[in-house]
Amino acid sequence: MSTGHLVDQAMVGMCSALGDETRWSILTVLGEGDASASALARRLPVTRQAIAKHLNVLHEAGLVETVQAGREVQYRVIGTQLSATARRLDAIGSEWDRRLAAIKQIAEDL
Repeated sequence: MSTGHLVDQAMVGMCSALGDETRWSILTVLGEGDASASALARRLPVTRQAIAKHLNVLHEAGLVETVQAGREVQYRVIGTQLSATARRLDAIGSEWDRRLAAIKQIAEDL
């Protein structure tokens, strides 16, 4: 298996994790600061159990990490992962723009 394929699989997993409105809401709240599953459940219209499942998906995708705060486990967004994902998606978009410009040029030259 090539490294490119592994990168693509990681991207697929990350995009899958981001493809849920509740997980976006969780990331938005965590962007304001670390929070426990209970604190997130108080802020969002979702049960604590559902929050915990969504946090697990985000954790497996490498988008959040756990932080021990006394006796409480809190979650923190891993900004570098989100930034790397944004850069990868931007590179894909730039490649498509380049290809479309080449197709346009070919069509105009005909």
